[in-house]
This record gives sequence, structure tokens and C-alpha cells, in this order.
Amino acid sequence: MDLLAPRHLFKWSLEHGVVPSSMKATYVSSILKKADMDLNEAKSYRPISNLSVLSKLLERLVGKQLMNYLRDNRLLQDLQSAFRVHHSTETAVLKEMSDILLAPDIGNLAVLTLLDLSAAFDSVDHSVLLRRLQKSYGIHGAVLKWFKSYLTERIAVCLYADD
Repeated sequence: MDLLAPRHLFKWSLEHGVVPSSMKATYVSSILKKADMDLNEAKSYRPISNLSVLSKLLERLVGKQLMNYLRDNRLLQDLQSAFRVHHSTETAVLKEMSDILLAPDIGNLAVLTLLDLSAAFDSVDHSVLLRRLQKSYGIHGAVLKWFKSYLTERIAVCLYADD
């Protein structure tokens, strides 16, 4: 196998703003949530989605380049924790706890509201996301075209285990 082939494919993809359709396929299989659950009940299973290795590598490359662009152009909020080095859920929680504990000391009231965003990425409107990338973050040309290509015409292939 030509080890340079993925590099050339990624370079072509980024230059032309096109994600090959073979890299948009997700292979979905189901696994039992717990060993003691009913094998005949659909709710006993959870779906597992798998992308190809090349697709994951391309995503990682684009993610790294995007984060570098956002950081270098100071487009990230100071308290943005996700996908940043030395930032985590733990640091975000510690910041909130600190603010809550300090509020009464300076005469303020602290109220904490929690929101479950576990499926947030599944509910993002792609047209709004693309418009936001363009207007708020200056993403345009082949890069914006690449993101549009990445988000459209994706397929899920369901894999079933033999009985």
C-alpha cells in the first residue's frame, strides 16, 4: 500500500472542498447494554457508530487546523473548555463552583441551572452552523465548501449480527 496515498487524498479533499462519499459512511451496529437485559427487547441495545480510519484521520486533521485558526485569530471565548488543551469538564465545573461559592461573599446571589446537552451535536441545524462559520468566524471558500460537503449526503449502514 502506498503510504502517501492518504496524504494526497486529504490534500485533494481540503483543496477542493469535497469529502469523498466513502468517508461519509457510518457503520452502525448494536450492542447489549447489560448482560442481564432481555435479548428480544430493542431497548436492551445501544447503537454504536463507526467511521473508517481514514475518515477519522481526516476529521482529526481538520479539527486540529480549525482549532489552530480559532486560537491564532483569538476567536475562542476565554471560558471555552471543549476541545482545548488544558481545559476540560473538570476545569469548567471548578470555575462554576468557585463562582457559586464566592458569590455570597461579595453580596451576590448564586443560581445554578443545568441543561442536558448530551445529544446537542445531533440537533444542530447545519445551515445555521455553516452560516455561523462564515459570518462569525470568517470561514469561506474551499474550507466552507469542505464543511458543507462533510455535513451533507452522509449515510448510515446498519450491520446485523448473525443469529
